[in-house]
Amino acid sequence: MLVRLNSPFTRAFSSTSFKKSSNKYQKIASLLQKRTIVTQMETNQPKTFSNQNIIPRLPIPTLKETAERYKKSLLPLLSTSDYNRAANAVDEFVKEGGFAEVLQKRLYEVDKSEKYNWIETIWLNKAYLEWRDPSLINVNWWVEFNDPATGILKNPPPEGQISEFQIDRAAGFISNLLTFNDMINNELLPPDQTRQGPLCMDQYTKQFGATRIADFPSDRIITTWPATAKHIIVMFKDQIFKVQVLGGGGERVPIKEIKRQLQFVVDQVNNTTELQPPIGLLTGEHRDTWATARKNLESSSAENKISFEAIDTALFGIALDDYPTGTDVDISHHNSFHAYNGRNRWFDKALQIIVANNGRAGVNGEHSPSDAVIPGRMFDYISSNEPAQDPPNVSSIELSPPQYLKWVVDTSIMNTIQQAQINIQAAIDNVDGVLLHYNEYGADWLKNAKISPDAFVQMALQLAYYKHYREPCATYESASTRGFLHGRTETVRTCSVDTVAFTKAFCDPNVKKDEKISLLTKAIKSHIEYMISATNGRGVDRHLLGLRCQIRDEEEKSKATLFNDPSYVQSMYFKISSSNMSPGLNFHCGFGAVVPDGYGICYVIHKDKFKISINSYKKCKETDSTIFRKVLKDSFDELRELLSS
Repeated sequence: MLVRLNSPFTRAFSSTSFKKSSNKYQKIASLLQKRTIVTQMETNQPKTFSNQNIIPRLPIPTLKETAERYKKSLLPLLSTSDYNRAANAVDEFVKEGGFAEVLQKRLYEVDKSEKYNWIETIWLNKAYLEWRDPSLINVNWWVEFNDPATGILKNPPPEGQISEFQIDRAAGFISNLLTFNDMINNELLPPDQTRQGPLCMDQYTKQFGATRIADFPSDRIITTWPATAKHIIVMFKDQIFKVQVLGGGGERVPIKEIKRQLQFVVDQVNNTTELQPPIGLLTGEHRDTWATARKNLESSSAENKISFEAIDTALFGIALDDYPTGTDVDISHHNSFHAYNGRNRWFDKALQIIVANNGRAGVNGEHSPSDAVIPGRMFDYISSNEPAQDPPNVSSIELSPPQYLKWVVDTSIMNTIQQAQINIQAAIDNVDGVLLHYNEYGADWLKNAKISPDAFVQMALQLAYYKHYREPCATYESASTRGFLHGRTETVRTCSVDTVAFTKAFCDPNVKKDEKISLLTKAIKSHIEYMISATNGRGVDRHLLGLRCQIRDEEEKSKATLFNDPSYVQSMYFKISSSNMSPGLNFHCGFGAVVPDGYGICYVIHKDKFKISINSYKKCKETDSTIFRKVLKDSFDELRELLSS
């Protein structure tokens, strides 16, 4: 449970700096679309990875500062007696000459041995690769793009057919993604930075050609940079094709040539009388089940090995769905999340673009290689550049025909696939996911009121939860640590003494408005202070995870009093797991709840609105995403009324 509790979507860096960076990307995109040969000199930008050698290593916090911040985070969650017991366990652990000092020294040794930072390998393994529950819903994230300016098809083809509009849009996405990959490979992306300094760009190298491999005792991840593969995989009706999208020397081709390749796939499948089994379903199964099946498939046939290699090395995936999603985003976003039945997907690819036959499109992404802000940057790029234009210097070559991937399977594998379909459908049927697109106000109004938009949304979540359940809950917001070399995320423990004081006062009719505003201001200030500490590598959760991973045996475990106290797990039982994906100009997105009786909440803050996804599980009688959406909307309304007064 610990691993999953620490692995939600990551928070984007500040909207202001992100938008400045976005303008630079658009400048380069404009040059590319004008068929200008772009060089570093022409764009007058430093190379993508030019700042890597000046970005500092992630610090290891002192035991004292972690202990104090950790104890403070326990106060709103525990009774007085439970808190006193937990605080004594913490103090015993970190006392001078205590066992924590032994673990801290070992962590320093880890830092010396790791090339980039002390938590990188630990985090990848514990948060992702060792996690054995299915990646579908539990790990993977989803994105649904805004519809193009022309809209989607009002009268799409019936189920079972493909539309020309769908092929056009998919080909445009492919071409734009190839352009973005070119910019990464050639270091034409300007380095990201905030007012505090440059940000690590390493995660950009883990987007294309990235795949998670089911294995024992933990999974593996394949990434490559420069990503020079010439093919992608395309799925249609559960059939998988290796599709060449670049010339043998990496030459770019016109979009019409990519369309021809996609149409070839569709025609081949429609004219095939004996379809291949839906192997992709296995990627949505329990990781041990999938690892066993994959090893059996690889060992039983050379043809299977060839098929796996084509999938694993592909730049990214494309799923062409032979059905419309409908126009209601509250329903259609589930197609990106889980396809309603888990079919026609390969959930192990880091990037898989999904296009329905009415043209509505999205992405399903495997979380291990990177945090979502990086692909989010790509998605804003590819969708803002619709309709796609041919890249500069296209070649008139004709690409090799798509290769139909074949599978040799036995009865055991077919039984596993059939059971996978049952298990996946049960997991999907348990998902309770809704959207809240709140259009009454946004970042501009909050900034005029001198309020941090992100902290405000976090306070609204705290208020909504307290109003609905009449108690606080442990809350996770991810903070980016990309200010450090190979930094990923740290936890912001949003629930605090100050947020509880505010939410209680807000719900008390005897408390005056001025007092409520004062308490809200104080809670926001506390949240910002924690966010700054976390962003600077001085949060609680990553340090404690690092220390815990230095324990060698049961005898040592008994000495780690902090971890043995029940408050440790209790404080990480995040009933709200949240992430800010702003600016997200051209999409909305989400992920699953991380505990059975909690909510997974992803939000995008625009100038004049909030776009929020809320996910929980139907089997839990205590949670209801539709009801929570209503309470959250009311909280936004009531907070505006409070601040306006």
